[in-house]
Amino acid sequence: MSEFTVVRAGSAPNLPAPATPRHVPNRGGEVNPSADALRAKFGDAIKRVEVVWGETNVVVDMAKAFAIIQWLHDDPEQSYEYLSDVTAVEFRDRALPIEVIWHLRSLKSRRFLRLKGLIEKGAPLTAPSIYDIYKGADWLERECFDMFGIRFEGHPDLRRILMWEQYAEGYPLRKDFPLRGRFSRAQQLREALAANPEARYSMEELSVADAYADLPQDMRARIKGGESTGE
Repeated sequence: MSEFTVVRAGSAPNLPAPATPRHVPNRGGEVNPSADALRAKFGDAIKRVEVVWGETNVVVDMAKAFAIIQWLHDDPEQSYEYLSDVTAVEFRDRALPIEVIWHLRSLKSRRFLRLKGLIEKGAPLTAPSIYDIYKGADWLERECFDMFGIRFEGHPDLRRILMWEQYAEGYPLRKDFPLRGRFSRAQQLREALAANPEARYSMEELSVADAYADLPQDMRARIKGGESTGE
């Protein structure tokens, strides 16, 4: 049986007492110390660091994302032992890339870090799976795949999780998804052209001709003579 190490929130030494942040600016402010550690460790793989509403966002090279997250998890000075979310953002502006976002928390140091990897428009929608680092990434990556169509390479079981598996219309959180939540007009037309018109009739109606032999003798004679049976 494997053993788990109990992580006590705020157990890092010399940590100030927790306090609710006040008067937090929209941009700028105190940077999470992990950002400087990432720059020193990974250099050019750290593309940009910014603080928004008191939270540090780090844009990383997608090709190095797995190694960066692995280091944040394993390094004893960082200890980001909890993955709280994996999601994505697609902007309406076609020039902006799609962002894959990981939310990491160090319970021991009371730190929150948001990592972003960018996928340029037109490039394959792929990102590294971090399932081998956080088992909790299993459903989070499946949800992100289901809603955005982003394939997480290395995921052991990447299937839709909210929509049914045969759902072929697209991905509900992409900008090209029909706003009414229905099939696009093009898809409706394709389905109409491919439909079998006989499918409108019930099996009971289709079986009337087969039941001719079971009709009473006088009724069969009238039908054979051309008499209308009326409605």
